[in-house]
Amino acid sequence: MNPTQIFNDPVAVAAYAERAQRQVPGFSDLQRMAMLLLAEHAPGAADILVLGAGGGLELKLFAEAQKDWRLLGVDPSAAMLDLARLTLGPLQSRATLIEGTIDAAPLGPFDGAACLLTLHFLPRDERLRTLREVRRRLKPGAPFVVAHHSYSKSENGRRWLSRFADFAVLNGVDAEKAAAMPAALFEHLPALSPEEDQALLQEAGFNDVALFYAALTFRGWVALA
Repeated sequence: MNPTQIFNDPVAVAAYAERAQRQVPGFSDLQRMAMLLLAEHAPGAADILVLGAGGGLELKLFAEAQKDWRLLGVDPSAAMLDLARLTLGPLQSRATLIEGTIDAAPLGPFDGAACLLTLHFLPRDERLRTLREVRRRLKPGAPFVVAHHSYSKSENGRRWLSRFADFAVLNGVDAEKAAAMPAALFEHLPALSPEEDQALLQEAGFNDVALFYAALTFRGWVALA
C-alpha cells in the first residue's frame, strides 16, 4: 500500500475527513484525547510537533483548544498540506506547515508531539527510525501521543479487519468497497501487533508507555521522551 499514491490522489484527498470519520471509531474523540494528554505536560505556551499533519484536522482542534500552543505540522504530501491550510482557515497563522518526513522537522526541542493514523504506513525499520527522530526532537519528559492500525498478522488479525470493515459499512461506506478492505490491508499495510508497537516505542527510547485508546483494529499510546 503506497501512501504517496493515496495522499496525492485528488479524489482521496478531498474525501479524507469524511473517510476518517466513517472508518475510525471515535475519530473526533481520539483527537480530543490526544490534545488532553499533550496538555497534561504542555500547559500554556508550548511548541507542539504534529507528524502526518496533512488534512489539518488535529491541527485545527489543537489550535482551537489551546490558544497558546505553537504548532508545527509535517507531512510528505503537498496535496494534504493544501487541505490542512483549507481546514485551518483563519487559524493558519497558528501553524507552520512543512512538506516532508520527520527529517524535515526542525530539532526543536518540542514540548510534545502527536502522530495520528500515520505510522501504520511505515515498515518496521523505518517506523523505528522515525520514532527515534521524534524522540530526538522532544524535551526530556515531553509527551508523545500516537495512534494507528495495530493488529497481528494472523487469522485473529483478519477477523478484526473484517469487523473494521463492518463498522465502516454501518457508517455509510459502500459495502462492496468495504468488502475489499480487509484483504487489502492485511496484505499490503505493514501493520504491527499491539505488543510489537509498544515494544518499538520502548526501543526508540520512550518511557512510561501507556495504552489510552483501543477500537477494533486501532490502538493509541502515550509515552514520555
